Amino acid sequence: MRTFTALIQKEEDMYVATCPEIGTVSQGTTIEETLDNLKEATELYLQEFPVEQRN
Repeated sequence: MRTFTALIQKEEDMYVATCPEIGTVSQGTTIEETLDNLKEATELYLQEFPVEQRN
């Protein structure tokens, strides 16, 4: 299992999260919802475009 960074910004009435290592972005009305959405978006992206793990 790999660990990725999540950067969260407050944008008026929404939160926006970005995973800088992969480039996925998502949003939500709460921090928890935003992180869940980012995790789902990143998992779907990685299913389509796998990233090789470094040793």
